[in-house]
Order: sequence, then C-alpha cells, then structure tokens
Amino acid sequence: MDQQITAVIVNRKEHKLKKGAGYHLDLFWVAILMILCSFMGLPWYVAATVISIAHIDSLKMETQTSAPGEQPKFLGVREQRVTGIFVFLLTGLSVFMAPILKFIPMPVLYGVFLYMGVASLNGVQFMDRLQLLLMPAKHQPDLIYLRHVPQRRIHLFTFIQALCLALLWVLKSTVAAIIFPVMILALVAVRKAMDYVFSQHDLSYLDDVIPEKDKKKKEDEKKKKNKKKGSIDSEIDFVSNS
Repeated sequence: MDQQITAVIVNRKEHKLKKGAGYHLDLFWVAILMILCSFMGLPWYVAATVISIAHIDSLKMETQTSAPGEQPKFLGVREQRVTGIFVFLLTGLSVFMAPILKFIPMPVLYGVFLYMGVASLNGVQFMDRLQLLLMPAKHQPDLIYLRHVPQRRIHLFTFIQALCLALLWVLKSTVAAIIFPVMILALVAVRKAMDYVFSQHDLSYLDDVIPEKDKKKKEDEKKKKNKKKGSIDSEIDFVSNS
C-alpha cells in the first residue's frame, strides 16, 4: 500500500511525466525484492512518500526567463536514473560509514525529515483548505472550488478529512498500529459514504484527480472566449442596427 500510494502521488498529471506510470511492474518488482530481503533478513524495500516527492521536486524544470512578477512556467521533470542509482549506492556505502555517521546528532536527522515533510505540503489542497478556516473571505485566494462550492460545504469536507487523519495518527501511535493498513483500506468506505453527504458537483471540485490550477486555467480561458464572443456579437448587433 505504501508503494501504490506513493506511485499515485508521484505520477499525478501535474508532474507531466512522459515515461508512463508502470504501477503493476513496480509492484511486481517490489514483491520480488521483498521475497529476497525476507530470506536474507534485510529490511523490506518500498517507495518512501516524502523522499519520493522531494526527489520529483528536485528534478522539476522551469523557464529561465519570465516577465517581472510572473511565475516561471513549469516545463516538466528530468526523468533519468542517475540520481536514483547514486542514492542507493550511497545508501549501501553508508553501512561502512557507521563510525562517522554516529557523530551526527539525532535532532539533526529529525530536522531534515521534518523540513522535507513540511516542504512537500506546499500545493496540497487539504493544507489550503485548513488555512481557509482562519482566513477572512476578503483575504481568500481565487481558488476554483471557492467559485463553485459553498464555504460551509468546504469546511465540512475539511473537517471529515482532518478527523480521519487524527484517527489514523492515534491508531499509528498505539499497540493497534499493526492494523494500520486495514484502516487505510477503510478510508475507501469513508470516501464512498461521502457520496451521500456531498453532491457530485461539490466532489468534482473538492476531490478530483485533475489539479486545481489546471481546472482554474481552463475555466478562465473559457470565460475569456465567452467574453470575447459576447463583445463581437455586440459589435455585430450595433452595426446591423446602424
């Protein structure tokens, strides 16, 4: 489940990956490696979510030049195997570097992982909606779901997500953590139950695979076309009446 969840996040459409997802192939080789690692007494091998997202972010390509005040345009990801090979080579060599690595304080390592986790939260819709809870309406950003979904419905959806996250966190911290994967699977039933609480219109904006910025861009382009078409029709009517 860790492998599949990480693969889904990494292969989101907004990352513009070109080499394909390969979910089944990845899971097949992970299963083979788990069998080998089990026989050899080695740790199991799966994709780590935070590290994988940080890896993708480090390989993103953006335009070098842009107008003042304009955000650089995202071009895609440098898809290669060099960084992955070097990461695992260094991981293997770290076994022989134990006498040196033991001098690194644990708070330093915790700080690195904390920074990576916080940095990966940027752009996550859940975090944006949490900020909306304490943000006055006049200061709220122009988000696509704020245009189409009432705020009380947005806050209700955020509350349900936060409640599920809190329950998983508590469960993970107790002796019942062994059933954590089963609880992750139970979230499928929670999501299905939301179909009876929210309309499909609301869920299409609050829980959609299409990135929020892409939907907003398409809607803005559609509005511009309709506005341009309306102005042309008005000019034609004016000429005709004249």
